[in-house]
Amino acid sequence: MAVFVVRHQHPAERCPAAEFTAGAGLLNHLSRPSAARHGVRIRGEAVLAAHTLVMIAEADGEETLRAFLRPFEAAGTVEVTAASTCARVVAGGGCASILPAADREVEALDPEEACLAAIDAGLLVRRAHPLNCETPLPALTGGVFVPTARFYVRNHFGIPRLDPARWRLHVGGLVDRPLSLGLGQLRAMRSASLIVTLECAGNGRAGLEPPAPGEQWGLGAVSTAEWTGVPLVEILDRAGVTAEAHEIVFRGADRGGTGETRDPVWFERSLPVTEAGHSESLLAYAMNGEPLPIEHGYPLRLIVPSWYAVASVKWLTGIEVIGAPFGGFFQTERYVYETARNGSTLREPVRLQRVRSIITDPAAGQDVTTGDLAIRGVAWSGAAPIEKVEVSIGGAPWQTASLVGERRRHSWQWWELVTRIDRPGRLSLRARATDLAGRTQPERPDWNRLGYGGNAVQDLPVNVR
Repeated sequence: MAVFVVRHQHPAERCPAAEFTAGAGLLNHLSRPSAARHGVRIRGEAVLAAHTLVMIAEADGEETLRAFLRPFEAAGTVEVTAASTCARVVAGGGCASILPAADREVEALDPEEACLAAIDAGLLVRRAHPLNCETPLPALTGGVFVPTARFYVRNHFGIPRLDPARWRLHVGGLVDRPLSLGLGQLRAMRSASLIVTLECAGNGRAGLEPPAPGEQWGLGAVSTAEWTGVPLVEILDRAGVTAEAHEIVFRGADRGGTGETRDPVWFERSLPVTEAGHSESLLAYAMNGEPLPIEHGYPLRLIVPSWYAVASVKWLTGIEVIGAPFGGFFQTERYVYETARNGSTLREPVRLQRVRSIITDPAAGQDVTTGDLAIRGVAWSGAAPIEKVEVSIGGAPWQTASLVGERRRHSWQWWELVTRIDRPGRLSLRARATDLAGRTQPERPDWNRLGYGGNAVQDLPVNVR
């Protein structure tokens, strides 16, 4: 099978979506089962701008692919370009990128295989290796949870492939009773379920000016799921944390080079003893009622509600109680707010999620008609539940949206505003959230050297016709 990149464009006045039957027919034609019947495998698609579609597809030749694309040629133009292994090169950061060397001590999923599975699930791949994918914003709409396959993915190294029969969770350090627990033992313990929104601390980094280093996330590095597992306090009580304890370190099975350290490092993070001993944190073995998928930490991961997701260590293998502040790479060199003030550099740890709202409907650049318009989205904060969400249309005064559903402490809040737009033209929709702790989204992001916590008010353009 050969790989091709397809670019389709059509003029606005001939947009198939303007007529329901034509639009539905084209979407059905583009479906993966339909493509397979034509000898084509679609690896991914994205709308780059209004009326412009890009696809990555496989076929036994260009002739077969063009036969499948005839309905698109009838609607506009079609360009077909032969490609290389697109998942590894395009999603991996470009032709000049060098893929990280695999760590021989860690058996991991094949990077290209994992990337193609993410594309098939409909995720927006930012990088193939390590695999980093966003949830498309429209996919956030429609329920309390994001379907597991559409839950965003954030990795720093390869995805470890762990044998559940041999896997153990080791608990040691400053404890009275060191533990070594298998998955069956954990499942037999007292369990709890919690609905939690996880967000990457770099979510929204692409909007920072000047640019900050790191993965250039849009706004889709956030998702919500129901997590089930053993309360962390249950394990700590069984182990018996001693009076000398200061922090608790959580080690994942993922490991690799950082470019800044001489030797490969494990992914490790810590929590203060005061936080770990009184929080609702879980050692989760299930997600949305199913066993934890490998992409999200199978067989066990930590879930720290209301903190940025870096704290929720995946592929958990070890918990160590220590008597001093932890100095690991992902604790001190990354995931810190680093800003310059009055000639000195201030450093603060990345912890609680900052208050944020996202518009999920309509989509950016979407054509909407004059008359009634429903604007919907989600909002969340690590400090407290959401108090209110306000929406501004075309620079007009803020209007208060309706909050939908019950307030939850650790997960997002749905909101909706039904308003009326009478004039055609290009408009900007803006939404800002305020939580019950009195925190409101800023107009501009709080710039910091590593680009974390950028929670400025979203500015979403739409075309009113």
